[in-house]
Amino acid sequence: MFDLQNIKTIGRYQILNKLGQGGSGAVYLGKDPYIDRKVAIKIYRLPDNTSPAEIESYKKNFFVEAQSAGCLMHPNIVTIYDADLHQDICYITMEYVNGYTLERFCKPYNLLPIERILQIAFNVCKGLEYAHQNEVIHRDIKPSNIMLSLSGQIKITDFSIAYIKRGHSTLVKGLYGSPSYMSPEQVKEELITEKNDLFSLGSVLYELLTGKKAFEGENEYSVMFKIVNDDPPPILELKPALPKIFGDILNKALAKNPSQRYQSSMDFAYDLRLALRSLKETPKETHDSELLSYIKELVFFNTFTKKQINEILSACDLVKVEKGKTIIQEGEIDDSFYILISGQVLIQTGSEEVAVLEKGQCFGEMAYLTGEPRTATIITKEECILLKISSTLLEGLSKNIQLLFFKNFTQTIIKRLSKGATKT
Repeated sequence: MFDLQNIKTIGRYQILNKLGQGGSGAVYLGKDPYIDRKVAIKIYRLPDNTSPAEIESYKKNFFVEAQSAGCLMHPNIVTIYDADLHQDICYITMEYVNGYTLERFCKPYNLLPIERILQIAFNVCKGLEYAHQNEVIHRDIKPSNIMLSLSGQIKITDFSIAYIKRGHSTLVKGLYGSPSYMSPEQVKEELITEKNDLFSLGSVLYELLTGKKAFEGENEYSVMFKIVNDDPPPILELKPALPKIFGDILNKALAKNPSQRYQSSMDFAYDLRLALRSLKETPKETHDSELLSYIKELVFFNTFTKKQINEILSACDLVKVEKGKTIIQEGEIDDSFYILISGQVLIQTGSEEVAVLEKGQCFGEMAYLTGEPRTATIITKEECILLKISSTLLEGLSKNIQLLFFKNFTQTIIKRLSKGATKT
């Protein structure tokens, strides 16, 4: 048996000291001698008297974290470097984050400034959006699984019970996660979606703002009963100085019915940005810098610099459109075009559905380029966030930005023609 009390090395990694103990394993500070860098090593030990069948099941479950987080490369998600077996234990080597979990800032006497809390939640949304786009549902978003580094970076960690949707037609049932942060559908062991993570993030946001859990009880059963049946005390009763939008955000994030909840992480992030704007003392640059970093990751803006994107954001309209709304009507004349920041839209000609566009794609560019009537109708399939840009706006931007837009328009039109999709 491997002696964890006197552990000095595991694989090629040197063990420096223990960082903490979690429900699924202990975490150690280590060093990779080949690269000469510090790493965090999460070690799982098989329970004593484990049967061969249980060992195989345990190993299979262990690699869930390595597979789910290992495929995610995002600045707001802890990077997985390595995963292996050593004697009778399993271990994962990951990025070492020098800082604290958000648990530290959930105490009434140690709350962070409101602006900082909103920025943290915004960055968690960015990490979740990326994970969800890659078909990974975390299922255990809570303060202890979100790290705040000493340099101010936010990192989502511990994907040990994450669900990877690839290759599966439905999500598995089961009671997974931490009771205080579970969604109602998680408590009821129903099939869950990405909206499960957004409910959990709503619970974290509530606690960061108030120093109290959204759902408290004498034991786990009473907590889970409240999650399914009761609403938490209104945030504005506990924090009456907050603008009204904070109550609206938490009511939506913590909605019992997933269909009434935020439909995507970026949808959530949009309202967090509005809340930040509602704090009068907050300068414009504070929230725009967060939005800028998210938009920079979209395919359409890959070739734009942050300075150029900032110039665009300062002049265009960022709008949220409800599900089922018509954005563009076939036959109308309008020189505006749109870039999809989140959600999906349906392209329709007459009564025929032609294509579905997703985040990062543009539409309406042909009417802008030609000045001719719209050739298709565009309808939101779900709640969407859009950048709306008019010809007047684009012509007022620098020539370099205009050239990049035209280049992307050309590539978009070629791709659509190759797929047989209509122009808009």
